[in-house]
Amino acid sequence: MKTLPLRRRSAVLGLVLLVSLAHWWLGQWLPLPRIGEGSAERMPKRIEVAFVRELAPAAPPAAPPVVVARPAVRRTKAAVAPPEPAASAALDQAAEAAATEQPSEPEAAAAQPQPPQPAQPEPQPEALASAAPPDPAASAPVPFEWPPSTRLSYRLHGNYRGEVVGGAQVEWVRDGSRYQVHLDVWVGAQAAPLVGRRMSSDGELGPDGLTPRRYDEETRALFRELRRRSIVFEGDRVRLSNGKQAERPAGMQDAASQFVQLTWLFTTQPQLLKVGQRIEFPLALPTNVDRWSYEVVEEVPLATPFGLVPTFHLRPRRELRPNRDLVADAWFAPTLQYLPVRLLIRQDEATYIDMMIDRLPMQAAAAAGEAASAPR
Repeated sequence: MKTLPLRRRSAVLGLVLLVSLAHWWLGQWLPLPRIGEGSAERMPKRIEVAFVRELAPAAPPAAPPVVVARPAVRRTKAAVAPPEPAASAALDQAAEAAATEQPSEPEAAAAQPQPPQPAQPEPQPEALASAAPPDPAASAPVPFEWPPSTRLSYRLHGNYRGEVVGGAQVEWVRDGSRYQVHLDVWVGAQAAPLVGRRMSSDGELGPDGLTPRRYDEETRALFRELRRRSIVFEGDRVRLSNGKQAERPAGMQDAASQFVQLTWLFTTQPQLLKVGQRIEFPLALPTNVDRWSYEVVEEVPLATPFGLVPTFHLRPRRELRPNRDLVADAWFAPTLQYLPVRLLIRQDEATYIDMMIDRLPMQAAAAAGEAASAPR
């Protein structure tokens, strides 16, 4: 029986060791619960969209001006008390004497030196605005239009006792008032990844942004079975993947919808994107519900394959807890419809994946009547 050469045996052993380490890392960094944990219902069917055009960078639209209607100042003539009878008679006698002794009024006006008249101020715009009723068209806020379905592609690198590489993709798709958000992450080649995870949110669009109905999380790995966790939002309750139920506060998001919700917030309220501002909302995770807070920590340009992009860096206001919740920094780009162009997901200081946009976002063509069907 032939034995393998020492060099070849070392390569095979190295490959086995690498795969074993990758599987162990997956179990530590990406916990893999069994299928059926939480909810055995089938995932919602994915909305199919064709992405046909690039989103070119452009200055964000200016926030609608806040017009304060100033109340018109109502001026009334001062009331003059009628003269007393005696004074009235004296005035009549003086008027008759003046008519016989003094020249006519035009002549007197020409003869008498006139005091200098003060210059009349020109009407100010503010005074004109206060006197006229406000224009309803000027004071009405610009209606918000949901952007068309969008795909963002990222290159991925990270670290877990060594470098890992891969890719990621975020798709925001909608059909009328229904939306889906899909976040796909893979380590290795996309066609045959060592590990891949999809996080999907399905729900409705409304005046308060995204309202999730369901969240699903699938994890695939080489030589491992598919694993899934689900969250179901039901009225004022939320059912987690471990079967527990919790209250559902207003504005609650899930791990996938939160980034699109932030995009909606910054589009409708750009004043939130200032260094030092904090944004907080309730977040449903597979095993617990918590309030999540982000702080705008800096305004920084990012180097991308298509040039420098100005961004605002948001950082979660919570401590890293090893083997617990993953935390994600995000960089939002006002010139790209406030989309997240970079995501840094960390488990601890030495374990992370960094997703940087690697091409311009792709968008679907706006369907006929799509703007009319979108909620304002």
